[in-house]
Amino acid sequence: MRPAGLGLALVMNCAAWCVGLGPAAAGTQDDVYAAARERMVNDDIAAGGVSDPRVLHSLLTTPRHEFLPPAQWPRAYFDMALPIGESQTISGPFVVASMTEKLEPKPGDRVLEIGTGSGYQAAVLAPLVTTVYSIEIMKPLADRAARTLKRLGYSNIVSKAGDGYQGWPEHAPFDGIIVTCSPEDVPQPLLDQLAEGGRMVIPVGERFDQKLVRITKRQGALVRETLEPTLFVPMTGAAEESRRVQPDGSRPAIRNGGFEEMVDHAALPEAWYYGRQCELVSDGAGEGARCLRLANAEPGRPAQIFQGFAVDGTQVSRLRIRLLVRGRNLVAGRSDDEQPFVVVKFLDEGRKRSSIVRMGPWSGTFSWKHVEDVAAVPAWAREASLMVGMGGATGAFDADQVAVSVEPR
Repeated sequence: MRPAGLGLALVMNCAAWCVGLGPAAAGTQDDVYAAARERMVNDDIAAGGVSDPRVLHSLLTTPRHEFLPPAQWPRAYFDMALPIGESQTISGPFVVASMTEKLEPKPGDRVLEIGTGSGYQAAVLAPLVTTVYSIEIMKPLADRAARTLKRLGYSNIVSKAGDGYQGWPEHAPFDGIIVTCSPEDVPQPLLDQLAEGGRMVIPVGERFDQKLVRITKRQGALVRETLEPTLFVPMTGAAEESRRVQPDGSRPAIRNGGFEEMVDHAALPEAWYYGRQCELVSDGAGEGARCLRLANAEPGRPAQIFQGFAVDGTQVSRLRIRLLVRGRNLVAGRSDDEQPFVVVKFLDEGRKRSSIVRMGPWSGTFSWKHVEDVAAVPAWAREASLMVGMGGATGAFDADQVAVSVEPR
């Protein structure tokens, strides 16, 4: 899932022929973040499997911190989503890079982006295509992103506030469409605005059960590929109003906790997303043939996987979390905090308030054992995410039979 051997040399080697692909990130203030950006591209993006040199160079020269509130700048070059206001987040840089690569942008392309957010995804695309058209439904975000992009000198990005469900018909057709929020189904207007030979990358599905898909128009037919499980904020406006299946926060549960279900044609577990340095191995515990293995050899490097679910704190008092774990040569990373944990993060409806409960840590070498803990659910909680992760530790950590049960309020 995170193949080695794609280091920063690949990124730097492409710089000579990538010069001039957009506003330069370098500058007196930005130089403070140059080393952090190089580490991000090398350790989190190239080592994570993104190999297109044009995409890597764009990430290397795009100042992600400029698209964040100043309070978030110290975290700008970590592979993590961060708040940008209006209860929205900027996607982690690996997600941005991976979606960009899957879109297969070409220098002559005209690309439509649905969900401008901070403007960072549009900025990453700008050096790779002729024009980026970007739509954001929340006007305060749209206005702020437009100001940021103008200040940074991006001249080939056209943006507006509006409902992305309808696309931008006056500028159609588009060679590429990238959607950074999730509708239940692919909006028909976006399919209609895809050019012959064009590609669309979009997360679709229920609120907490989404797949990232790529749709290619070939001789008028739409060819759909399922890429991987994912989790994005919902597409609001017309898309959310037409959603048929709403999450039930009174009955939170973990899907595919035994890691037996896999995504078609990929060794990825169904329902789990944003996996780093993880794989499914045929050495499961209890029922079934498989389990999840996280493995890391470099202290501090992430090895983890997530699943999100709805939970209504007015109806659920506590979650009982159970799983089987096994360890081999588990050693804390750069500090005692960098050890294997299971983490449950609760969020309120607006994603403005959060709290975290941790199980663990574990160390050393041990055979399969059952672990269990109880997490109090805040009354304000409306969603949660569960992470199985090594926290920067080295060694190998296996998990199987992950489950949660409910104690009503």
